[in-house]
Amino acid sequence: MGGPSLEVEATPIPGLLVVRLPVMADSRGWFKENWQREKMTALGLPDFGPVQNNVSFNTRRGTTRGVHAEPWDKFVSVTNGRVFGAWVDMREGSSFGTSYSIEIDPSVAVFVPRGVGNSYQTLEDATTYSYLVNEHWRPGAAYPALDLADPTAAIPWPIPLAEAEISEKDRHNPRLDEVAPMAPRRPLVIGAHGQLGRALVAEFPDARAVDADELDITDAEALRAWPWHEHDVVLNAAAHTAVDAAETERAEAWAANAAGPSLLAAIAREHRLTLVHWSSDYVFDGTAESYDEDDAVCPLGVYGQSKAAGDLAVVTAPRHYLVRTSWVIGDGHNFVATMARLARDGASPGVVDDQVGRLTFTTELARAVRHLLTTRAPYGIYNVTGGGPATSWADVAAEVFEQCGRSRGDIGRVTTQEYAAGKALAPRPARGVLSTRKIEATGFTPEDAMTTLRRHVAG
Repeated sequence: MGGPSLEVEATPIPGLLVVRLPVMADSRGWFKENWQREKMTALGLPDFGPVQNNVSFNTRRGTTRGVHAEPWDKFVSVTNGRVFGAWVDMREGSSFGTSYSIEIDPSVAVFVPRGVGNSYQTLEDATTYSYLVNEHWRPGAAYPALDLADPTAAIPWPIPLAEAEISEKDRHNPRLDEVAPMAPRRPLVIGAHGQLGRALVAEFPDARAVDADELDITDAEALRAWPWHEHDVVLNAAAHTAVDAAETERAEAWAANAAGPSLLAAIAREHRLTLVHWSSDYVFDGTAESYDEDDAVCPLGVYGQSKAAGDLAVVTAPRHYLVRTSWVIGDGHNFVATMARLARDGASPGVVDDQVGRLTFTTELARAVRHLLTTRAPYGIYNVTGGGPATSWADVAAEVFEQCGRSRGDIGRVTTQEYAAGKALAPRPARGVLSTRKIEATGFTPEDAMTTLRRHVAG
């Protein structure tokens, strides 16, 4: 005959979970698995990554603490005695003010998500309860608190508060209608002033947006000092993207494209952040018809080499989306803007016709990442480019000219070798076609690149 089973139960407060713990007892006493990551996460408990274990011993029955809404998750259980636990949702949103209570003994534990106010009243003398938390305690950390006797929460205290032992501080907490709800963690956009960064800021208007002057990803000390507890997702659009200059600016390229992402991956591991990072078709040598996400990298130049090194670092973060893309066009200086200017100026440039790939607009990259995050697609590497057939740069230029009222024939078609004559250019992959089958399998359909191009040129 089997013993009691481990169970996880939902409550009226979103994310607040009750865990029924099997307690094995005999003449010697009892034993329980107080925290068992594999079993509990399989039953729906978040893999919240505890980093600190706190123990609270209460001498007398009636000791009452709270209601405190800390900015971290916690897993509360009792070692000996009994506790009445009460929780009030103090997060922004429709569930603000929802309350729940339950008695906790050694067979019951409760997972409390960030921003849910929690309070405990001991029901026996010499009661000990403990809790795991996933942030180290920080001096001066401020968070909402609530009056234990708030009439809206209407917590049914077993021992009247007039008879309970309560700290002076907890006797003066505000009522619910005076509480400022705890805001959710928000995304952080790094490299917000670039073409991709601007598209990400538009797609994620609630994000905090910073550029290198505010947060330099190559500065380890600045990264350590950043308030990561305020964020849940890091969108890293910072990079050294000058392909030709990278051949001589090697230190700068490696710092921005490899060392910086490595530091961010370590931060993401430590703070359980989702790290979103962008890579390039330049990590490949361009000899294949197209590339899948698991193809081996083989970069030709310094830019591609530094991006490939950054890729290897980013995938060490447990929660990562590494987005490889090609031929990026956005709001700013780029190939399409140059061709449109030349068309208006009456020029007839020679454009490379033997490099093949797909245009990718920053709006599509931002939309794809929104999709990955919203659908909680499996973490990993995803190729994201515009849809439709592969084209050459000359094909793109001809389309821009036509949209600007010029003849497609006004574009001269040259080889890479002809174009490079007399110029100090970095090597480029002849084919940078990235397969998008993987992200399409998650339900995302890239818009045809030429359709996006026409809309972009039209303004």
